[in-house]
Amino acid sequence: MNIRHLTFRLLQVYVAVVRSGSISQAAQQLHLTQPTVSLQIKRLSEAVGEPLLEQCDGRYKPTFVGNELYHAALDALTRFEDFDGFLTDAARGNKGHFSIGVVTTAQYVLPRLLSPYAQQYPAVDVTFNIGNRGSVLQRFENQLDDLYLFSHPPTGDHVVSRRFLRNPLVLIAPIHHWAAQRDDVDFAELVDERFLMREPGSATRMVFENFLREQNFQLHNTMQIESNEVIRMSVENGLGLAVLSEHTLAQSQARVAQIKLHNFPLHSHWYLVQHGDRRLPVTAHNFIEFMSAHLREWVEEKYIGPDMVGLTSGE
Repeated sequence: MNIRHLTFRLLQVYVAVVRSGSISQAAQQLHLTQPTVSLQIKRLSEAVGEPLLEQCDGRYKPTFVGNELYHAALDALTRFEDFDGFLTDAARGNKGHFSIGVVTTAQYVLPRLLSPYAQQYPAVDVTFNIGNRGSVLQRFENQLDDLYLFSHPPTGDHVVSRRFLRNPLVLIAPIHHWAAQRDDVDFAELVDERFLMREPGSATRMVFENFLREQNFQLHNTMQIESNEVIRMSVENGLGLAVLSEHTLAQSQARVAQIKLHNFPLHSHWYLVQHGDRRLPVTAHNFIEFMSAHLREWVEEKYIGPDMVGLTSGE
């Protein structure tokens, strides 16, 4: 058999003839003329090198070889029908893959957003890459992911970002700390306390340091810890005070107290970011649209940010 002479069209015509048992009916189904169908069957027989059909009681039936070809044709055509369905699903974003680069503090937020999306789109594979701000910035510059979650996004013409969640930063202390027992504390009373700080470059630290500069405060005792979870546990155990995301505390059920201060909580946001030079896959578009439509079902209204609309269009 000269397989190079086989085409999907020849196989489609042959399957139609076998199923209908008639050249004329197959021609009607395929919107072809009878001579065209007859010619296609002849070409297919020549390519195989064996007779494929025989007449019995006025109907066409496959020969022994033709029956094997019929099943092979069904296998091939069905497989490509499945592939066509896959292409349709992929074009609609129902199947495929996208990746998200996430700063460590956002690991408390993203699962709440991804879980309902994954239930509705089970055939979409999502890669979740977590790191500190420096490492996620590097991933952004190298365009390693499709979307990013930052609480302090990068800058530049190639950055497309939208605020979608408020991220209030609160000052926490051990439950029995003296400041936790007061309803109104001035930050000036706390400058001699030990503060547990994230590493330089952390968005939480940057917001806190901006507050200190604006209010002309200077801390006298700090300790650097590169993990929100370790900071939270350290505060619980009396090692010092810290500024952390309210989301972090809500998810961890932390045994700490929030100190009531002037100018707190500090205002911050989560940003959904994409690199302007990287084409966003349909699956990632769908994720953004899904979030826009359902965010209020997963997150309290007070946290919803104003700028979700427009991210997919790159506005």
